[in-house]
Amino acid sequence: MIAGGAPPPIAIPDAVLAQIYDHARAAFPAECCGYLIGPAAADSVDAVVACRNAQPDGEHPTEPHRGADTGFVIAGQELLALARSLDGPRPARVVYHSHTNGRAYFSATDHALADGPAYPVQHLVVGVTARGVTEAAQFAWSAAARAYVEVARWTIGPEEHAR
Repeated sequence: MIAGGAPPPIAIPDAVLAQIYDHARAAFPAECCGYLIGPAAADSVDAVVACRNAQPDGEHPTEPHRGADTGFVIAGQELLALARSLDGPRPARVVYHSHTNGRAYFSATDHALADGPAYPVQHLVVGVTARGVTEAAQFAWSAAARAYVEVARWTIGPEEHAR
C-alpha cells in the first residue's frame, strides 16, 4: 500500500503511454477513452484497447447533456468486452480518458461514476490541449480514504508535448 491506503500503481510502460497520448491527440477536441490490459497475475499492462467515445450518443449515465469535449462513455460492445475481460487471462487493469482542458485530475463526475471500486481497475487521466498532451495521472481506489487517490503522475516535456 502507498499513501492514502491505495495499492501501488499498475505499471504502464512508456510505449503504452505513447499510444494513449497519440489517442488523446487524435481525439481532441473530444475526450478519448479506452482501457489497458495485461496478464491477470502481473503488476503491469502491455496493451491498449482504444474505444469510441459514445458521449455524443447521449449514453452517459449521469451527464448525457455534456458534449464529447467534456465527457466520455465506453458503451455497447466495447463496454461488454471490458466487463468480460475481467474474468479472463488478460483483464482490463486501467481505464483511461482525457481531459481537454489540459489537466489530469479525477473530476467530480469521474468520482461520481467510479463511486467505489465497481470494476477492479485503476484509472488514468490524460490532460490534452490543442497543442498536445500536457500531463497524465493515475488513480487507484483507497479503501481507507473511500475514494480514488493519485498514485502516479507524468509531466510531459515540450519535446513530447505535440509529437
